[in-house]
Amino acid sequence: MDVDPQEKEEFKENNLSRYTGPTTKLSRREGQELFLKGDRSFSDKAARRLNVKPGQSHSSFRQKTSDYGIRLREKQKLKRIFGLTERQFRNNFIKSTKQSGVTGHNLISNLERRLDNVVYRLGLLSSRNEARQYVNHGHILVNGKKLDIPSHLISVNDIIEVKDKTKENNRIKNSVESVARRGVPEWLTLDPAKLVGTIKRLPVRDDFTLPIDEQLITEFYSKL
Repeated sequence: MDVDPQEKEEFKENNLSRYTGPTTKLSRREGQELFLKGDRSFSDKAARRLNVKPGQSHSSFRQKTSDYGIRLREKQKLKRIFGLTERQFRNNFIKSTKQSGVTGHNLISNLERRLDNVVYRLGLLSSRNEARQYVNHGHILVNGKKLDIPSHLISVNDIIEVKDKTKENNRIKNSVESVARRGVPEWLTLDPAKLVGTIKRLPVRDDFTLPIDEQLITEFYSKL
């Protein structure tokens, strides 16, 4: 029996833990830069590679995608941007359906509020994956206390800072020096000298600028 390649990928995603392979392949698979490699994601070389999907030659062949596949791709893109497993992402979606407002907007706002994402968005580290590792290892303080839970949702007026012993770390120094390239979102403020960030307000849908159609993600889960 022939198996739809989109269905095969979804099966694998549901039965594997967090992806640990080359992150460039993920951006190439989605046909857009997901900014998973820190500053290297901004290079011309990274942009050129997006035109060729992993496992394909450099031909212009394109396979027709089903409606299911289109919705799956959108879900995969957002999940991969934030570096979540399928279970984590689905749980976030379920939580978003129980909140007032538009489910897709709630989903993106909740993902943006994750501590690992906030550390990345402040520019303290150059990728969400690096930020998650530093949170896990206890290098980040929230309101003066160590918090090693990457999925923790920040609140208004929370203060995020790097632990004193970690402030001389070269990865953090290099990331903060290049933060001008990414910029700091309007809902956050950063004191680059002290490596301290503050949550001015909660993020809204318009604060997330990568091209994602969250309605397709809502439709994907509603069809299951």
